[in-house]
Amino acid sequence: MTIFDFTVHATDTSTAARAATFETPHGVVPTPMFMPVGTRATVKGVTPDQLREIGAHVVLANTYHLFLRPGTEIVEGAGGLHGFMGWDRPILTDSGGFQVFSLADTVKVTDEGVGFRSIVDGAKHFWTPEDNMAIQEALGADIIMQLDQCPPYPAEKQFVAGAVRRSAEWAARCKQAHVRDDQALFGIVQGGVFQDLRAESVARLAEIGFPGYGIGGYSVGEPHDLMLESLAPVTELLPVDRPRYLMGVGNPTTMLEAIALGVDLFDCVLPTRTARMGTAFSSTGRMNLKNAQYARDFGPLDEACSCPVCRTYTRAYIRHLVSVKEMLGSTLLSIHNLHVLIDLARRAREAIEAGEYASFLGQWRRGPGADDY
Repeated sequence: MTIFDFTVHATDTSTAARAATFETPHGVVPTPMFMPVGTRATVKGVTPDQLREIGAHVVLANTYHLFLRPGTEIVEGAGGLHGFMGWDRPILTDSGGFQVFSLADTVKVTDEGVGFRSIVDGAKHFWTPEDNMAIQEALGADIIMQLDQCPPYPAEKQFVAGAVRRSAEWAARCKQAHVRDDQALFGIVQGGVFQDLRAESVARLAEIGFPGYGIGGYSVGEPHDLMLESLAPVTELLPVDRPRYLMGVGNPTTMLEAIALGVDLFDCVLPTRTARMGTAFSSTGRMNLKNAQYARDFGPLDEACSCPVCRTYTRAYIRHLVSVKEMLGSTLLSIHNLHVLIDLARRAREAIEAGEYASFLGQWRRGPGADDY
């Protein structure tokens, strides 16, 4: 196996699900895989050792936020993100494009690049695709993403078509500008919920050629069913010998449905964000630990869960921490929620390898938690 080799080891005969490995400079990533989000070079409230204990293989960081604080030079001076954040496994950096385009009132987009104001001090910045590649090369992640234009939902088809064109042109410029051979640059498919635009985006990116492909522009407000309907032809068109990364998806049910369509990688802030709101994932659905019913409940968060939180702490204790706003409550819920998704991906992988993914997915669909996510 050589650097950035992607090897499919098993496929499900009844779905498009596949179990594979992706080689990176900091380790082999087994897929399907959920990747915790560490926007500012930290997964909120969770240490690297705790992430390793629950089976995390890849952690994300965000180029936009790190560019603003602490600044690219400081991260580079620490030996890149791995040295800066004390994480010795693979790292993926998003381009920051999603964050830039979410600042709609202050963003100016041209074919040359995108201008925006800092959320920290209001300073003006302008990124070309070439600038973005230079920043991500300095940050030093194993996997980096092209600068793209992510349209909102809903959006007029003409606007989305322009974003597809611009993103493809920026993808070509990113590839030309990117020079580090120890980083895998992924292209990003756009096109909203328009299947013809998604197909156009895939075709343009495949012609350029990348070691992996992100699927962006989802989880921006579109209906769940419409998302899956437009996602299916995208995975069918993407190269079979490259990893497929569905960006911003961490809903357990959506993740399993997307695995059935052939998606390999996922990320989302959902498990840690909901944890900070006092919510736990479980095999029977979401649990709001603020509810009084848990005050004298001395069972684990989830009887079916093997995470270190469920092995050690009770619902009553965690409810107490949440109620009095102790930071440990958010940490414990974050560890648990991340474990739920990482372990769900692991079990999906085992089901694929056993040729039983359709049955595994069917059991989840019929289970008590499927409709609660």
